[in-house]
Amino acid sequence: MKLYIYDHCPFCVRARMIFGLRALPLETEILLNDDEETPVSMIGAKQVPILQKADGLFMGESLDIVRYVDELAGKGRLQEEIRPELQAWLDKVGEYGNKLVQPRMVKIGLPEFATREAVKYFVDKKEKNIGNFAANLDKTAKYLARIHADLQELEPLVGDENLGVGGEVSMEDILLFPVLRNLTIVRGIEWPQKVMDYLMWMSEASGVDMYFDRAL
Repeated sequence: MKLYIYDHCPFCVRARMIFGLRALPLETEILLNDDEETPVSMIGAKQVPILQKADGLFMGESLDIVRYVDELAGKGRLQEEIRPELQAWLDKVGEYGNKLVQPRMVKIGLPEFATREAVKYFVDKKEKNIGNFAANLDKTAKYLARIHADLQELEPLVGDENLGVGGEVSMEDILLFPVLRNLTIVRGIEWPQKVMDYLMWMSEASGVDMYFDRAL
């Protein structure tokens, strides 16, 4: 099977995770961010991830891919229940997290931004949602204060054992880890120890790398 992705895309991380967690082989191809023709030809929309299944057919929507691959693996199914307090945390951080993350993504040499046209496509599109990238970078200190407070709130929700955020690998991890992983691009975040331990364990278990070495 083959997965078409962007490296920075949290929805793509969801799909990548299930392959790593279930120890299944995976081929990936990173598309240029301004490539509309390829994804539209596959699923009729400009979005990723896209899974090319063994039968050659294409599947979109990250959670559909997660559930399909999970069932295919035959190793038990991910627990679907999401704790309300964790969902509330994801919703809260979702209100501002991209203002920290997206302006940095075009600056670290990711393959989906290999051309000026791909960078411009991303910036023009995302600035419509979060505002001017440079202005958001100037507000880093304000956003850091918020994420520090929110990470402190997250820590009690993280299990004590390296078995997933809720005590076992579940759909909670599929939703949470991509958000935290992308935040590793932000220099200056002070990570609570349990959250950091979770990040490191899940990165290794899923095979999805982080951005600490390129943080800005």
